Amino acid sequence: MIIITGASGQFGRAAAELLLQKVPAGQIILTSRSPEKLAEFKKQGAHVRYADFDDTESLGSAFEGGTKMLLISTARVGTRVSQHRNAIEAAVAAGVNHIAYTSIISADEPDNPAIVKLDHRATEEIMEQSGADWTFLRDSQYAEAIAGAMVPGALIAGKLPDNCGEGKVAFVSRDDCVAVAVGVLTQEGHRNKAYDLTGPELLTIPEAMAIAGEIIGRPIEVVPAGDEDMFAYFDSLGAPRHASDIVPDGPIPWSSDDMVTFGQAIREGYFNKINDNVERISGKAPKSLREVMLTHRHLWPV
Repeated sequence: MIIITGASGQFGRAAAELLLQKVPAGQIILTSRSPEKLAEFKKQGAHVRYADFDDTESLGSAFEGGTKMLLISTARVGTRVSQHRNAIEAAVAAGVNHIAYTSIISADEPDNPAIVKLDHRATEEIMEQSGADWTFLRDSQYAEAIAGAMVPGALIAGKLPDNCGEGKVAFVSRDDCVAVAVGVLTQEGHRNKAYDLTGPELLTIPEAMAIAGEIIGRPIEVVPAGDEDMFAYFDSLGAPRHASDIVPDGPIPWSSDDMVTFGQAIREGYFNKINDNVERISGKAPKSLREVMLTHRHLWPV
């Protein structure tokens, strides 16, 4: 049976829906801290179970009977490695022999300044030492993060401060990453491999905003900013500086040092990668950033 963790989240729910098209519902285990949100999958015959990565006693029964698992990284940047370790160890103890994990592009490059990569690489190393086979799904930046968060914020503010410089990103749709995740767990030949997952074109942030401006009919000003300028900007929004300062279930679930170093990593070329892994594994060409923006256009402020 195939386990999907965090199945009530955006990525997990989409993965569950797609997996139901590939394998019988009775061969799917969906875990969540909020299993009541998965009632529709339970009605279809999937096994829906409670699992809390901070509660190790909940994990043995949650993973029982599973042989493969999609481990979706949790949102607690800076403190989530212990959660992932608990999940990996419990899964292997329950008999899981293949784990696919949602990581980030360039996670294995030691000079990558993005602090978010520290959690991902630490989790990858735990998987490598776990005894189970692994697949690392190293996603580029989600196109939905641009279309659903960056563009609306820029439209409201009237401009976008940015420390990414001329760094380029092949923005990838979350849906395409979901399709690859399901593919590696339902196909042969993906064990003990790492895949960078990218969209179809490399773009700078100004180029991405130009596409959005063309769609909405007015330009979006991108203001080049240094790293300290970006810290000041996030301070003005009330963002915590460090992951350890994030208030659980608070209004801002990310820290400014995460965002600033992410921009630095883009500027220094750690996202400047493009390949055909999405199409090769999912069987479909990846969505462009423009396509994703058009699906979000109705949510943008006018």
